[in-house]
Amino acid sequence: QVQLVESGGGLVQPGGSLRLSCAASGSIFSISAMGWYRQAPGKQRELVAAITSGGNTNYADSVKGRFTISRDNAENTVYLQLNSLKPEDTAVYYCSADVSTRTRTRAYWGQGTQVTVSS
Repeated sequence: QVQLVESGGGLVQPGGSLRLSCAASGSIFSISAMGWYRQAPGKQRELVAAITSGGNTNYADSVKGRFTISRDNAENTVYLQLNSLKPEDTAVYYCSADVSTRTRTRAYWGQGTQVTVSS
C-alpha cells in the first residue's frame, strides 16, 4: 500500500507565496518521476511541474519563473514553491508519483490540496 499525502494549501493574496509538500509512504522500492498537477473548476487537470529522480524539471509555460519544484529522495517527498501567485492559479493541486513496489510500478495520486488566490 502506497499513500501520497499533500499539505500546504490555503488562501493567499495575489502576489503572495505558498509551499506545497507531498510525502509518499508505504511499501516503496523506488520512485522515479514526481509531479504536481492542478484542476480548476470546470477545467481539465493539467500538469504544473514535474521532476525526475535525477532532478531534471519540467514546467507548464504558465508557471515558469514563478513556481519551483524540488524533491527529497531520502524522504520520498516532493515540494512545490509557488511565488507571485495570480488569481488564475486558484485550483486543487494534486501530487503524483511513479512508484515501484516489489510487484509493480504505477502512478499514485494524492488527495489534493486547495490553493485559492484572492484579495
